[in-house]
Amino acid sequence: MSHFTVRPVRTKDDKKKFIDFLYSHYKNDKNFVPPLRIDREKLIDKEKNPFYKHAEMELFLAERNGKVIGRIGGIVNYNHNKEHSDRVGFFGFFECVNEQEVANALFDEAKKFVKSKGMNALRGPANPSVNDEYGLLIEGFDSPPTILMTYNPPYYATLLENYGFKKEKDLYAWLLSQETVYTEKIIRANEIIRQRSGITIRTIDMKDFQNEVARIKKVYNLAWEKNWGEVPMTDAEFDFLANDLKQIVEPELVLIAEVKGQVIGFGLSLPDINQALIYNRNGSLIGGLWHLLTKKKKINRCRIIVLGVIEEYRKTGAAGLLFYETAVRAKKLGYQYGEASWVLEDNVMMNRAAEAMNGKLYKKYRIYQMDV
Repeated sequence: MSHFTVRPVRTKDDKKKFIDFLYSHYKNDKNFVPPLRIDREKLIDKEKNPFYKHAEMELFLAERNGKVIGRIGGIVNYNHNKEHSDRVGFFGFFECVNEQEVANALFDEAKKFVKSKGMNALRGPANPSVNDEYGLLIEGFDSPPTILMTYNPPYYATLLENYGFKKEKDLYAWLLSQETVYTEKIIRANEIIRQRSGITIRTIDMKDFQNEVARIKKVYNLAWEKNWGEVPMTDAEFDFLANDLKQIVEPELVLIAEVKGQVIGFGLSLPDINQALIYNRNGSLIGGLWHLLTKKKKINRCRIIVLGVIEEYRKTGAAGLLFYETAVRAKKLGYQYGEASWVLEDNVMMNRAAEAMNGKLYKKYRIYQMDV
């Protein structure tokens, strides 16, 4: 193949090229869901996105004859390394033509960047963190991704593995159907849990949004502490995310579990707006709003994006109760399907809960790592 170059993103025009490549690269892929360009811009904006208050990132473009053929970001998340007492750097936003030489050059740049910051390993993909879009799709290419899940061609795994990346952890996506989720055993078990535990489930009070966010924030960081790869979100990051999701949230699908008025867990499910955005091929804001408005009735799936319980209540069945209540309320709203994602491959409790509700393991994502 002809010569190509890899260079860092420096100018506003470079950033535009970096974002534009996502749309041109997937223009003929019917399962790709074009995200809103304004969201992609915000994700890599070091001034607006509070993630970069505790992280560094360098973006790179691969070009041939003036045309972009690949891109990547090298990322150092100092809060991750503080939380896990390691020196792991990350790569993210990886997109590339099917040429090993181009992929190798991009990975080289990400590796050099994290190594220059004192890191001894490179992990990813993280776009840009565990609290954002995470993992490489390795199974389940026959359908579009749900909201905030990643998507990529099958050949990406080969590019990574040929470079020397090894599997670090797999993440699961379970598909649940209203037709098969309600077994007599599940219904009876949840009634017993409710009676014995004293757990009550309520929906978020949108009129008290800021205080509700504060309550959920506290539980979120407690519920996921000690999980593999997890990094507590700062107040600024949590508020940034909450204000974004507020635009699309369905209050009936934000469930808060309490015992005697104390919040002990919560579940957040979002309407799968990807089912509308898939028609917005250029990622424009006006086009996205139009398709969301006119195709709202096509949305028959939601994604259970977060579901967790603080440690002292994990053996009470509270997680299963949140799962079940999500299904019941989603049914009332007309959602036929739900995706529970992502779930760590070794999260026995959550995977068992999904299996008990006759979930189908239909997509797998992988986190890769290598020494630098």
